[in-house]
Amino acid sequence: MEARKWFRRRQLTPELAVYEEPFVNSFFRANMFHLAGRDRDLLVDTGMGLARLSEAIEPAAGKPLVASATHIHLDHVGSLHEFAERAGPGYSARSFELMDDAKTYADQFRDLDEPLAEPPETGWQLAGYRLHPAKLTMPLFEGDVVDLGDRRFRVLHLPGHSPDSIGLLDEHDGLFFSGDAIHDQQLIDDLPDSDRRAYRETMARILELPVRIACGGHGEAMDGERMCEIARAYLSRSA
Repeated sequence: MEARKWFRRRQLTPELAVYEEPFVNSFFRANMFHLAGRDRDLLVDTGMGLARLSEAIEPAAGKPLVASATHIHLDHVGSLHEFAERAGPGYSARSFELMDDAKTYADQFRDLDEPLAEPPETGWQLAGYRLHPAKLTMPLFEGDVVDLGDRRFRVLHLPGHSPDSIGLLDEHDGLFFSGDAIHDQQLIDDLPDSDRRAYRETMARILELPVRIACGGHGEAMDGERMCEIARAYLSRSA
């Protein structure tokens, strides 16, 4: 299947678009955000790697693009290797060079009875699904900044869902790319590397962030009020 048909694209604002993979099982159907900056573009998360995301993205002519992963789980790093500039959590940098199942959970996708509504190409075999190593060219840690020229994103370490989860926050504009740390679908905190105590600390921190719009790894974008509602609900039920 042609890459542009595999991905669904929606324009959220003149500068921000979201891509998703509509044929992927809903549990692994993650958001990929493309933000146009003055000096370079930012791509947040890269899906499953079943079709070439780099062929579907529509970057501004002549500008570089940095692809960034919010954490190393399979539905966020699949096409990362396709891009020359690769940012992601430095906490798991070595794992990005290996992309082994123990860190990415790619084996969970291979174990599904119905992983896809349609295959990405003729003859595609689920048993052969593997992630390509993608060594980070820009390891990101708490307090680092991703600068697009006209806007800057502060890196926040937000563990709990996974130990390496990070978010990117424009502290001036309030735009927050939160990955799976918080989103408007079922939050996952029971994976082998999840940490509910750390997740509670992350949720308490999220409540203090100056967020206008949160773009999570799954579900629809949400305003700061809805984000805080989800964070408070998690803290209440996990007390």
